[in-house]
Amino acid sequence: MADEHDIGGSSGGPPAAAPAPKQVSPRGGGGEQPPEGAAYGQRHVDEYRRRIDQIDEQLMKLLNARSACAVEIGRIKRRLGMPVYQPDREKWILDRVARNNPGPLDPGAVRRVFERVIDESRRLERLAGEAEVGAEGATRQEGD
Repeated sequence: MADEHDIGGSSGGPPAAAPAPKQVSPRGGGGEQPPEGAAYGQRHVDEYRRRIDQIDEQLMKLLNARSACAVEIGRIKRRLGMPVYQPDREKWILDRVARNNPGPLDPGAVRRVFERVIDESRRLERLAGEAEVGAEGATRQEGD
């Protein structure tokens, strides 16, 4: 299960790398030495974690760009009297991402991720539409 260190935690930067595991020397003497390749392995883990951090930044930018589109769609839908929930459109999106998924995420995982993204987009559309109504009411009251 992921903990705060796996997902970046609440601090500004990633946690410090865990120390290399130690292994008791088979020759006796009681001295502990890291297993062969532990430092090499830790460097690779650290490198992949840095890549994940960079990808997370890109994902955040993309998710926020997508969310900004959802806000605008919510405003437009409200003006046109369109419903926020459009199951045909959502099905089309889920089918498209499943079809275009190169892996390694399995189709169920991709579907769950995008269902969550769509749920949040729908929530933003609804909030944007409600804000439109509130802004219209405030404008009418000011004009009275």
